[in-house]
Amino acid sequence: MSGADRRESARSAFPWLLLVGISLVALNFRGPLVTISPVIGDIEQSLGITPTTAGLLTSLPVLCFALGTPVAAWTIRLTGAERAVAIALIGTLIGTIIRSGGTTTAAFVGTIVIGIAIAIGNVVVPVVIRRDVPPARAQLVTGVYSAMMNVGSMLTIAATAPLAEQIGWQWATAVWGVLILVALAVWGVHLRRTVAESREARAAEALAVTGSMQAVTGPTGVIPGERSAWRNSMTWLLAAAFATQSFSYYGLSAWLPSLYGDEHGLDAIAAGNVSSLFQLAAVVGALGVPFLGRARPVWLQPAIVGVLWMSLPLGLLLAPDAYLLWTVTGGVAQGGGFVVIIASVVRFTRTDRETTQMSALVQAGGYLLAATAPPVLGALHESTGAWTAPLLAVLVATSGFLVLTSTAAIRAARTGAAD
Repeated sequence: MSGADRRESARSAFPWLLLVGISLVALNFRGPLVTISPVIGDIEQSLGITPTTAGLLTSLPVLCFALGTPVAAWTIRLTGAERAVAIALIGTLIGTIIRSGGTTTAAFVGTIVIGIAIAIGNVVVPVVIRRDVPPARAQLVTGVYSAMMNVGSMLTIAATAPLAEQIGWQWATAVWGVLILVALAVWGVHLRRTVAESREARAAEALAVTGSMQAVTGPTGVIPGERSAWRNSMTWLLAAAFATQSFSYYGLSAWLPSLYGDEHGLDAIAAGNVSSLFQLAAVVGALGVPFLGRARPVWLQPAIVGVLWMSLPLGLLLAPDAYLLWTVTGGVAQGGGFVVIIASVVRFTRTDRETTQMSALVQAGGYLLAATAPPVLGALHESTGAWTAPLLAVLVATSGFLVLTSTAAIRAARTGAAD
């Protein structure tokens, strides 16, 4: 059987090992970012840093997501997709260990390493899904990937503080490296299966999928029929949509506890518990939205997610007493919104290189704007002394998500890009 035949056979069956591997990988692509949040006070006291400086430890990785995408694209081209995932996991493990070193320098260096490593993972996972998952199941696998990232966040947020009381914040943040080792072990099995193919089969496979082996392993000229993501208007539509998604998510994640404390008189623990619904509901959105993938007309799926997204800021402005409802609907939307955009990247590209380029550009723009969300919303609140202006800013962003994703779906259907 030729390499091309093997690839077609693999894509016609559901890749269960790959699904397990992606799920375990996803557990480690958000957890290491939020694990320090429950023990930020301990870190401030231990390292002797100010709250502002400590806050950089939580916002710096998002900036690394944006600035690290060129490194991600280069790594994927140099090593191939499977090895790039392994590199992302190893980098996250190294960064986790360094960050727990007990000095301010170690904390920041480790955080930067984690941010760049996860940036590689953010870009490469859509490449793997597009190439190795049957097209009819790609959005479902993307949903599982998104859901498991949220599960990883919830797990680390819930358990890190109790662990810190027993073993200290350094060990409590470092111990999550065990999950990374588990993911590496499973991904290693998948990687060994991939590299076991003969050189001739891999060359034939690359020729069938991308046009040449060099297209996977190094710089090339233009492949016949391949589209540059830079010149594809769909890239910029999805980049703008991902920017509105990320701005809303990271801004609300940072300020919802404070908003609920100010507006509804909740203490810190109660406000944190209510805000956790925003993260928990994302699992429902990530797993539920793929079932709308066959809905017609094509704009219905992104429109439903967009309306749910808008319900959070609009509901808090017009019917604030129902804040529990709006927290849940907004959480469902933020989990589903990620799936809508990343699945679109997978669906609208045809080769590894196209997917890498589009994934990198879409996420770079989105995360760059996301890094500004907490300070922008905080400045609006401070300057007005109320939460109306920040909520209006989020409403503008979520309205933009609705318009941009619906437009992308309609344009794709008209041009056949979604086929």
